[in-house]
Amino acid sequence: MFVNRLSISSWSLHRCLGPLRWTVWDQTSRTQSTNIQEQPELFSLLDLPSDAASRGLSYLELCHFHFPSREDDYLKKLRSSFADAGIAFHTLLIDYGDISSLDPVRRESDIAYLKGWMETAALAGAAAVRIVAGEQPAGDSEAIRRSANALLELSHYGTPLGVKVVTENFRDLTSTVDSWRNLLAETGNEVSTIVDFGNLAKKEKEAGIVFGTPLAHSFHAKPEYGDDGSINAESLRQLLRLAGAGNADAPVSLIFDRDGDMWEGIERIKNVVLSV
Repeated sequence: MFVNRLSISSWSLHRCLGPLRWTVWDQTSRTQSTNIQEQPELFSLLDLPSDAASRGLSYLELCHFHFPSREDDYLKKLRSSFADAGIAFHTLLIDYGDISSLDPVRRESDIAYLKGWMETAALAGAAAVRIVAGEQPAGDSEAIRRSANALLELSHYGTPLGVKVVTENFRDLTSTVDSWRNLLAETGNEVSTIVDFGNLAKKEKEAGIVFGTPLAHSFHAKPEYGDDGSINAESLRQLLRLAGAGNADAPVSLIFDRDGDMWEGIERIKNVVLSV
């Protein structure tokens, strides 16, 4: 069912790709700043497309904090690395921003910052960017309205760039299925979504997948694990069956975020996905 839809997020290799460049809001300077978290660089981001293709993956989703440069020459090299490997740059995952903020200075600054990353995505050849819906509490109707308006503004900005805007059930504003549903409805379902299995509360997991699947840009297959470190394979298969029944196209990103060899952990998840 998923053999031609396999993907990973670069988060699944976050201990292998060098320093993590986290974007944060500096309340004193009232602008974005960067905190660097050191990590070993076992291979470069430019190597990742060919490595992923050699392991049977067809798509990649890259986190913005893994980009060591946003210079044009580097982005052209990254774009070429995808073309040479024959693998699709499906999504640039921008892991920063509160477009739902009540603070207009913060909100407008973040929107401008995100537009800059959309331009980066276009140069690097990404089909889409993932925008965080917001960090305000789930169910806050005014925050949902602010977020939806910003998502639509960003979506329209992306059209001439050839970059689609998607969001995700990620961070506070979309942490419940009702709030996530209300947000997407507020956009007129013009904005699609990543469906992350691991970000859904256990009691809402299946209902969330059923809801999100028709609008899914991709699925993040993040398994549950037993006390012995083994994957709860049947639980993951059930969620994948729900996803596959409602969407025949969206890639499935294998999300590994535990200790141990990261490629080996990804391979274990891949084997479960391919068993469905």
